[in-house]
Amino acid sequence: MTPDTPRLSAGSPFPNLTWPQTDGGVLTPATMTGWRLLVVYRGAHCPLCRSYLKTLERLQADFAEAGITVAALSADPQERAVKEANAQGWTFPVGYDLSPQQMRTLGLYISSPRSPEETDRNFAEPGLFVLNPQAAIQIVDVSNAPFARPDLEGLLNGLKFILAKDYPIRGTA
Repeated sequence: MTPDTPRLSAGSPFPNLTWPQTDGGVLTPATMTGWRLLVVYRGAHCPLCRSYLKTLERLQADFAEAGITVAALSADPQERAVKEANAQGWTFPVGYDLSPQQMRTLGLYISSPRSPEETDRNFAEPGLFVLNPQAAIQIVDVSNAPFARPDLEGLLNGLKFILAKDYPIRGTA
């Protein structure tokens, strides 16, 4: 990522990007209906991502009960993404093949692998996007390291508050 790469702003429309899913479907967050949460993870090589997505899986029913659809996305190729999603038993949609240009469009930080054993391509550092029913970005959180991510239980509680109080998009000034 370069310093002149624009970040997506709170309140802006989410870009109309599409990715293949590990289950054969298509992930298009901008055209999905209702509230949605998109978690961008580093890929199958990242044990911290695996743990984070395990928590997302555990909370998926709670997000659904609150009216929020969840999905995850990485730059992993199909074979690696499918293998990881199946091995972990993730039941939420998992997109793959996030390209470097799409990473830049989403304002994500991009890292190179430290070794061929880690992965064979550049990958996105963690990002999280909450879209409201109008496909505007209600919450955006982008990190340059795998150690800094929103607590999913805290996020869920915050989203319940937003929904109950019709709380506006913050950070737009």
